[in-house]
Amino acid sequence: MKHYITITGFQLIIFRKELEEKRSENIMTTLLGGLNSTARKLLFRVISTRPIPQHIAFIMDGNRRFAKKWKLTEGGGHKAGFLALMSVLKYCYEIGVKYVTIYAFSLDNFNRRPDEVQYVMDLMQEKIEGFLKELTLVNKYGVRVLFIGDLERLYEPVRIAAEKAMEATARNTNTYLLICVAYTSSHEIPRAIYESCQEKSNGTRVMMNGNGSVNGDYGNDDHELGIKAVDLDKHMYMVVAPDPDILVRSSGETRLSNFLLWQTTNCVLYSPKALWPEMGLWEVVSGILKFQMNYKYLEKKKKQA
Repeated sequence: MKHYITITGFQLIIFRKELEEKRSENIMTTLLGGLNSTARKLLFRVISTRPIPQHIAFIMDGNRRFAKKWKLTEGGGHKAGFLALMSVLKYCYEIGVKYVTIYAFSLDNFNRRPDEVQYVMDLMQEKIEGFLKELTLVNKYGVRVLFIGDLERLYEPVRIAAEKAMEATARNTNTYLLICVAYTSSHEIPRAIYESCQEKSNGTRVMMNGNGSVNGDYGNDDHELGIKAVDLDKHMYMVVAPDPDILVRSSGETRLSNFLLWQTTNCVLYSPKALWPEMGLWEVVSGILKFQMNYKYLEKKKKQA
């Protein structure tokens, strides 16, 4: 019995120590996370006295690490991440953010284990179909859903569900949820270049010179097509939304991972330590405050561009 008490007491000391270490960093999260709707509106009203970002993009990093941390069954991290996404979307829309973009599935993710890819596809289909059952609430908030990327690469049931979601919300214009699936910037940018060249050349064969200029083949004479950044903008997948004001990557990582490289020239990069399923009100508020602190500088850079 004495041995049992000693072990239990030691565990209790360690547990208390861990709580004390986390208390300072979690106190604001706890306070804000517990706010009711009325208190949140008051908080958001105060924050709204300064500029509010029009567009926030999220790299949802840390689902698998969260599952490992809490010893969840396979896929448990992604399910927890979906619940976090619902909360984050609610906070963003309540505070006045019009566009939210999430990086749901990279083209590179198709290289993962087939069973893992299949699980994510099945989960995506399940959540989209569940979303379609809540259209009354979705339409109440005026959310339009757009899937961004090479949608032909999606498994057929997922693609069909995504098309139904876009069609069902097509008339909504209050807020937008852009879901990047089968997407990478290294696919989006060359595609935009090719389509811009085709548009400029009226279907004539195009080629890239050694100096990087793009020419159209008109018999014996080559004519530069004069492709500009504005031409590429028109052919980007993300043409449906303004460039992000904030790019958030959870779990403390600072890599962009081939996401919105063209669109993030002048935006705040924010990397909270929270794993994606741990993201909540405090992370959203902190990101917006960081944007507000840098707003004048960012506006100046945009005018110089």
